[in-house]
Amino acid sequence: MLGKLRQTIRKIAPDAAEKISYRIPTFYLNGNLVHFAAFKHHIGFYPTSSGVSAFQDELSKYRASKGAIQFPFDQPLPLNLIERIVAFRVKENARKRVKSKK
Repeated sequence: MLGKLRQTIRKIAPDAAEKISYRIPTFYLNGNLVHFAAFKHHIGFYPTSSGVSAFQDELSKYRASKGAIQFPFDQPLPLNLIERIVAFRVKENARKRVKSKK
């Protein structure tokens, strides 16, 4: 499941660098893009608070907090939703980059 998640993120953000941040895998593009990690019963996906709030309705069936989403191992990953969240974060970070250059 982690491999599929990584491939999905890479497909949407091919220019993002991969690194370890906060001791977990992180995609970095004009700042931290998304993080993810495996736990005992779920995969934690961390698209920042904006990534969670922008998709709040669609995430209602998952445990979520301000900046984290839990995808249980006993359910398929919502790859389409993950793609849209990552695309949202790519656009959001691109806007930050433009502002910082001014």
